[in-house]
Amino acid sequence: MEKGLSVENLKAYYFANNNVIKAVDDVSFTLNEGESFGIAGESACGKSTLGLCIMRMLQSPGKIVDGKIIMNGIDILAMSDKEFTKNTRWKRISMIFQGAMNALDPVYSIKDQLKEVLTQHGFPQKNIDTRIREVIKQVGLNPSVVNRYPHELSGGMKQRIVIAMALLLEPEFVIADEPTTALDVLVQAQIINLLKKLKKKGMSIMLITHDLAIISEIADNIGVMYAGKMIEFGSVEQIYNDPKHPYTQALIAAIPRLKDRKKISYIKGSPPNLANPPKGCRFYDRCLHTMDICKHDPPLIKIKDAYVRCWLYED
Repeated sequence: MEKGLSVENLKAYYFANNNVIKAVDDVSFTLNEGESFGIAGESACGKSTLGLCIMRMLQSPGKIVDGKIIMNGIDILAMSDKEFTKNTRWKRISMIFQGAMNALDPVYSIKDQLKEVLTQHGFPQKNIDTRIREVIKQVGLNPSVVNRYPHELSGGMKQRIVIAMALLLEPEFVIADEPTTALDVLVQAQIINLLKKLKKKGMSIMLITHDLAIISEIADNIGVMYAGKMIEFGSVEQIYNDPKHPYTQALIAAIPRLKDRKKISYIKGSPPNLANPPKGCRFYDRCLHTMDICKHDPPLIKIKDAYVRCWLYED
């Protein structure tokens, strides 16, 4: 694939207290140029770790132990740290980090923080102020906010500043990690509309969230993660209208609906301990369709244009 982002058999583990936590375990997917891809799943399923791996920002005790991340035909994991930092991170691929309140430095003004990103990547000094004004307007803020400090801004404004920071160098790919968390419904809608506009301009977006309703607003395709594994992958229409994996079916059933007054569905039990995951299907202890064969690791099965990791669909 010459254009786009392809993750191939990626494995990223945390090595701590004599334990090996398999946060991302043999994950593969493709994000084509100009498309948006949503990754859904419960907390601690490996979504954010996957995003950090793509940005090559996974810190100790985390480590990428296997796999490839191909961007426009080049394996970015094979690049030197200097080359990736100088020519790829923020320039070609950037990230909107989860929790804007923690992503901004409280002792520097917004302008200083945006300016630092541009300066570090060799942006012409004479054009910095103009570029900052452009990107601030792009995210729907008044340029005057750049003279403020993070504590002087609302949660929604800080979230937009974090988005602006990710857009400064006009990257081809943007990873948005829970960009609407802790925001009120109105601000959530504004952030979603902003991401839609970026997509229309040709930007490829990878949206990480536990909220399937938000993914449906933006994504072309959805990948569902559970306990470090990608257990289903397909188009938005396929995932919502004909989910295959029992876990995906349970996630869809748990979405509240205004017109449906039935009792809200939920998934019983808890995700497994990734330091000692169960053999076979990792959803085994919570699944309503368990069979003896589920004690063995299920293969990734193709059904039309979708993929599912479940023994129910093995011939």
